[in-house]
Amino acid sequence: MDSPAPPHRLSAALRWSFIALMLALTVACVFLGMWQLQRLAEKEALIAAVAERLHLPPVPLPPQAQWTGLDLDLLNFAPVSLTGTFRHDQAVTVFTSLVDARGPASGPGYWVVTPFVLAGGGTVFVNRGFVPENLQEAALNDPGGPQGRVTITGLLRPAEHAGWFVPEADTSNRIEWVRDPARLANLVDPALAPFAPFYVDQAAGPGATLPQGGETVVEFPNNHFGYALTWFGFAIIAPVMLGFWLWRQRRTKV
Repeated sequence: MDSPAPPHRLSAALRWSFIALMLALTVACVFLGMWQLQRLAEKEALIAAVAERLHLPPVPLPPQAQWTGLDLDLLNFAPVSLTGTFRHDQAVTVFTSLVDARGPASGPGYWVVTPFVLAGGGTVFVNRGFVPENLQEAALNDPGGPQGRVTITGLLRPAEHAGWFVPEADTSNRIEWVRDPARLANLVDPALAPFAPFYVDQAAGPGATLPQGGETVVEFPNNHFGYALTWFGFAIIAPVMLGFWLWRQRRTKV
């Protein structure tokens, strides 16, 4: 039978394992800090690009034939113009809570999202704007808005995707929780298909018109610099802790 390893060899193995672990942790923290700095540069470039894009003149909406291959990240917040007809009888309301509003209405309420049948084919969901919570039924029963063929402008937006805790649509009251064309399509006449994989936030109307358009929230969470500092902090702490531990080990031996 093999005899057990001497205690001093086992202790040495544990010491070297701990040292290797702390050094690997330091390297990993440095890598993550550098990665966050890279993400910071990418996010700042995106913010600058969108800020410039918002002030460009509207361009015609890509036709239906191009919808499948569109890079929606490159078109996010792009001003577009589109010609067609609103289907006000098929409007859907999407719950929201509007803060920092540009118009007079704010707080809990709904986006009024209406199918817009394009003159060239296909349907785009257009977010006509915000209405307060107590006007949800009125927005559906008497939506108003332009009739017949019109040309409108707005900002192209990718679909909002529902998280795990987002409930299913309230079909009886025509209420949704996200502006996702795939989900919105389930609440309208299927004959309006095909539906664009994006939606359009309509520009603001005159005065205090409801729905209150022009309320697109242009916001990008940018905490990458703070995350980078955190990881670099861990990269400093790990070798300091390792050095202190080695110093204690030497004192214990003495």
